Amino acid sequence: MAGALDGQVVAITGASSGIGEATASMLAAEGAAVALGARRGDRIRALAQRIESGGGRALPIEVDVADEGSANAFVQQAHAELGRLDGLVNNAGVMLLGPVEGAPTEEWRRMVNVNVLGLLYCTHAALPLMRERGGGTIVNVSSVAGRFARAGSAVYNATKFGVGAFSEALRQEVVASKIRVVIVEPGYVATELQGHNENPMVRENIQKMEEQIGEVLQADDIADGIRWALTRPPHVSINEVLIRPSGQAR
Repeated sequence: MAGALDGQVVAITGASSGIGEATASMLAAEGAAVALGARRGDRIRALAQRIESGGGRALPIEVDVADEGSANAFVQQAHAELGRLDGLVNNAGVMLLGPVEGAPTEEWRRMVNVNVLGLLYCTHAALPLMRERGGGTIVNVSSVAGRFARAGSAVYNATKFGVGAFSEALRQEVVASKIRVVIVEPGYVATELQGHNENPMVRENIQKMEEQIGEVLQADDIADGIRWALTRPPHVSINEVLIRPSGQAR
């Protein structure tokens, strides 16, 4: 039985774990050839092997999206080796929480470099390739933190609000090129993202939030939302998808 994405090529950043890994597996199952981008080469090579052993096609490419040259090379290699580029899933992200006062400012730069600039660099490289072939879809993975700001996550909020603003402006720019822009905003998802935080108080607050929610989302829940947006007919553009656990109040 043919998959909804047969013959298409989708490049995915942050593919070594969590939402990116789940998305790659799910899109490959729909027939897409997937370019797997991440810094952890061993992880994406293992994922590519699993996908190909299941009959799919995957290309692992080591990339640091915060480096413009590396991000551009990732997109160009995906296009060159897989023959086209129909979709880009900008999933790579870092969440480092804590109060503004006394914060290690290097953490701010890391979030801006990955969450904002990395997404911009990959998008910048993909746009002409998609335009030249007559269209495509760019999926930007943001967060519920891109809609609602809370004390203790100000800079993370700033990066994700930025992703939302960029996505809407870009959507308007590329309508004539038949390029769709989708922003996906997950609530609490059980991934490695929370583990980026070393501050004991932040870790405690994250644990309390998880306990309050109860059953949190899994990476496959978000991957399914991405799959859904990518498999809509060309005349249907899903611009924004907010996915929370049923027990998450905000």
